[in-house]
Amino acid sequence: MTERTRILLLHTGGTIGMVPTTRGLTPGAGVVEAAIGTLGKDRGDDLSVDIVRLDPLIDSANATPADWNRLAGEIVARAGGCDAILITHGTDTLAFTSSALTMALEGLDKPVILTGSMIPLGQQGSDGWDNLRDALAATQSAEPGVWIQFAGKLLRGPRARKIHSSAPDAFAAMLSDRPPRREGAVLRQHLFEKTRIAVVPVAPGCDMRVVSFAMEHSDGVILRCYGSGTVPDDPVLEAGLVRAADRGIPVVAVSETLAGGTALGHYAAGAVLLD
Repeated sequence: MTERTRILLLHTGGTIGMVPTTRGLTPGAGVVEAAIGTLGKDRGDDLSVDIVRLDPLIDSANATPADWNRLAGEIVARAGGCDAILITHGTDTLAFTSSALTMALEGLDKPVILTGSMIPLGQQGSDGWDNLRDALAATQSAEPGVWIQFAGKLLRGPRARKIHSSAPDAFAAMLSDRPPRREGAVLRQHLFEKTRIAVVPVAPGCDMRVVSFAMEHSDGVILRCYGSGTVPDDPVLEAGLVRAADRGIPVVAVSETLAGGTALGHYAAGAVLLD
């Protein structure tokens, strides 16, 4: 008899396991568990799935770094008893969680597959059945690391983002040859501390006092710039950056574009960031 693949399924909530109520969709008990039972019968007896509900189940829009810590902690505590981990998760922050787990799980030596759905399992035309079926298969074939299985595609978790708010093919990922994992000799967890992080975009005519406020009051700022790293020549923005430097907080400049990276200082309009 062929030895069965041991799967740890961590159910966090999300559309895939929701049911309709008078106030809209909400997480339902037993929905994902029943689907896994049905899919297991269809596959045969090649998988052993241990399902752990991370109560209280959440709408992923409510996910926080504390939830990443809890999820990563469960993986570290239970990884020794399984061959792969499957996570059912809401789509709104699924890509954020996949990136966070990649950073949090040093020395991950098993595949971690995240999936979800745009339509609940209990509704007609749900994409959840195909996504769950594909995710179960991916647990047996994917290399160690954090992956997203969605709409027939296996995507590198830390390179993925949600690109459509309603279509079944809701995720895409930048191409990369790097394994989606943090190298390490043994599996260990890195915690996300409780910090105040501001994500601030620049836009033509935007009120730079908002950016300056973030520089004054946050523990760190992610500044979404134009193109390869340009920002407006604005005295309020410059004063905010000076204040951030005086306070010793990190300001991380990223591009609003999907590819190409940043090259701070290439244009004079971005020189203030280098200064």
